[in-house]
Amino acid sequence: MISSISRKISTLQSEFDYRVRLWQHAKKLPKLAGRDRLIVDTLKTEGVYITNLEELGLTSTAEMLKVAYQQLAQMSATNNQHLSERLPEIYTVTDINQFANWGRETRLLQIIENYLGLPVAFQGVHLRKDLPNANQFGTLLWHKDSEDRKMVKIIIYLNDVEQKHGPFEYVPLHLTSFPAINSYRIDYQLWQSGYLGINDDQLDKIIPKSAWKSCPGAAGTVVIADPRTALHHGTIRTEERSALFFVYTANPPKRPELCHQYWDDTFARPNVDKIPV
Repeated sequence: MISSISRKISTLQSEFDYRVRLWQHAKKLPKLAGRDRLIVDTLKTEGVYITNLEELGLTSTAEMLKVAYQQLAQMSATNNQHLSERLPEIYTVTDINQFANWGRETRLLQIIENYLGLPVAFQGVHLRKDLPNANQFGTLLWHKDSEDRKMVKIIIYLNDVEQKHGPFEYVPLHLTSFPAINSYRIDYQLWQSGYLGINDDQLDKIIPKSAWKSCPGAAGTVVIADPRTALHHGTIRTEERSALFFVYTANPPKRPELCHQYWDDTFARPNVDKIPV
């Protein structure tokens, strides 16, 4: 009983401190140009903003993409075709300069800081190859990430992504956010799943498929999303999808222990010595 009360008090204090930090940092937020302000505003209202590398126009893109395709070619194929649930192949590439330089572009960090409302922690980068699967499990289930109260993932498609490749899919925020009754129904379903996720049939009973937003696109498509606030998943695929995932939270995040995977040895790491300078 006492420990439960202590946890609730600690949670309330943490949330109060968070609100104070937002208020204190509001006057320090960098000014944004019109297009960049649109990204922030769309994230706040929709949960996701779709663009492409050409439109972003960051100076380090060419070098970053060159190394991305080099690393993608070196990812070893796993002999798991016989499995009913094929896990994605993931490289942690945070230590490679070309990825770190792109992820820390000043313009990107200013956009993200305006969205989060706080100083930004660039957590790292995953190079990820998602494999064909016939059934929903893992990130193919509808879910919300848990690293922070708000966060940003920038997903860059490295191949053309059609429906058969399993594009990113989400539900717009106005359908799932407080005070909409659906927010309670979804949170209850997620709680029942142990926060592992819910399948298409379960979600369709709450929000019809016609309201779901699929994000196919050509190679170079950029999906900027808040995976904490936007209910999302990767769709069932019959062909591989390759993408980069750049991850950002506030500094510090609410749950730093969940951020270690973006820079520690949870996943395979390439040989940095073989990367061109």
